[in-house]
Amino acid sequence: MATVLVAGTCDTKGAELRYACDCLAAAGVAAQVVDLGTGDIARTHPPDIDAASVAAHHPDGADAVLAVDDRGRAVNAMALAFEHYVAARRDIAGVLGLGGSGGTALVTPAMRRLAVGVPKVMVSTVASGNVAPYVGPSDICMMYSVTDVAGLNRISRVVIGNAAHALAGMITNALPEARDTKPALGLTMFGVTTPCITQLTDALEADYDCLVFHATGTGGQSMEKLVDSGALAGVLDISTTEICDLLMGGVMSAGDTRLDAIARSGVPYVGACGALDMVNFGARDTLPAQYRDRTVYEHNAQVTLMRTTVEENRLIGEWIAAKLNACDGPVRFLLPEGGVSAIDAPGQPFYDPAADAALFEALETHVQQTENRRLIRVPHHINDPAFVGAALAAFEDVMSTHRT
Repeated sequence: MATVLVAGTCDTKGAELRYACDCLAAAGVAAQVVDLGTGDIARTHPPDIDAASVAAHHPDGADAVLAVDDRGRAVNAMALAFEHYVAARRDIAGVLGLGGSGGTALVTPAMRRLAVGVPKVMVSTVASGNVAPYVGPSDICMMYSVTDVAGLNRISRVVIGNAAHALAGMITNALPEARDTKPALGLTMFGVTTPCITQLTDALEADYDCLVFHATGTGGQSMEKLVDSGALAGVLDISTTEICDLLMGGVMSAGDTRLDAIARSGVPYVGACGALDMVNFGARDTLPAQYRDRTVYEHNAQVTLMRTTVEENRLIGEWIAAKLNACDGPVRFLLPEGGVSAIDAPGQPFYDPAADAALFEALETHVQQTENRRLIRVPHHINDPAFVGAALAAFEDVMSTHRT
């Protein structure tokens, strides 16, 4: 029978975890309390799965978790062990976590290992703040605990009970099976490349289920998570702008593993230089000191865009080239010579043909082109219908190569 894991530290939150487990059982959902505590304290509310059983799944064995004197290291080790524990089980219906900052850091990495769609609810004291480090590219539902998760009281009983019932509802109310059997595609979009992606989806939606990801950091991570899981038949990575933020210290980086899933999977891939003219920051007064004299554009009160320079574009081109060179699957990467974003066009604030040329030249210099891996110069703006036509032709090319 599929089972919900109710996860947390039983040495400090045993009563709360058992209460959540009982709420799930009352709702007709099988559940087990999993102890992630590393403290040598007697458990007044014994778990169903003890800490030693989870710790044994650490790559270096249980002692790497339970024999560590430093609490921080022990917690990090237990988080890794729980990831491996979750990956080893095949009967998980969902995960409900309870904790403060430490407990949240313990439970959520394992949640992220689960497939999108598996119910995941984290009741946490830090859920009203920046939850991006915990949620990442996954579909974790974060619920603020209101009071600390430190005993059962009139507030915590309601919040934890609601979380348990929400998870039970996700599990017991099955969604209707999707009738759409079309293969799924991943597309990346930014505000300044929206016209291109809209035209692409209009052209492809009759034959493909088009999944559009906002290139804000977690968008690229989410797309590549689905690539790794084999959920995407192909990728149109038109908006690679997250790479600018990685290299220049912007706020929308997808991390240095961007494009690694493409290389690992060999998925048919069409990429482009979409929005590689900009680095994202918050409000204008948050610009780092070294960038205060640069060309910027206030997208709105909370987002300030900084134009990339010739030297920065060379660096970006070299970085992308190294990633593309690791790809053995069919790859086409398009260079839109008419401009890489809506504001990189004649009369627009980021129009800079020299910076774009430096980007294209760096790619052509460093990409090791083969029959399977090609760069394609397109003499049009990225949002122009003619560029969209070139992208569609490249996509058909990689899909045909993959089928062959």
